[in-house]
Amino acid sequence: MLKTAALGVLAAGALVSGALAGDKSGERQTPSGMAVPRYVSLKFDKVNARAGPGDDHKLLFVYKVRGLPLQVIAETSEWRRVCDPEGTLAWVHKRVTDGRRTAMNTTARPVALLKRPKDGFRETAYLNPHSLAALDHCDKGWCRVKADHASGWVREGVLWGTTDAAQCRQGGS
Repeated sequence: MLKTAALGVLAAGALVSGALAGDKSGERQTPSGMAVPRYVSLKFDKVNARAGPGDDHKLLFVYKVRGLPLQVIAETSEWRRVCDPEGTLAWVHKRVTDGRRTAMNTTARPVALLKRPKDGFRETAYLNPHSLAALDHCDKGWCRVKADHASGWVREGVLWGTTDAAQCRQGGS
């Protein structure tokens, strides 16, 4: 599990800290001047997720995974509405997010990291289910990721956090 309920206690997944990320030009004006949607990662291993943009809004749960990739889908000057790999929407304060990109294997099986960005190249490592990797960069439909002491290429969209498409619908929390 990626988060805990406000009163419950659940376990968190593995982590690898983020890497440098570029930002695409925004489609619409935002308080930060950055594109929405865009990805960020969590700076800390305990981050409050709220129902609205402010400390006075209901605490929904607590994220428990440092480096977790989140997609920012809306923002105020101080708060970010985010979508997480489980499809949950919540608000987090901008100070708990990091611009370094990470990606997560949300499948039930290991994902092969390839030596070169082309189908058929040998595997250099595997990223286990629910594991995180630093996202180095994406180019021509392929993304280079690093986890622990291994690195390799995956097709864009295979790992959560490697596609620019919006990952959550705007309804809900």
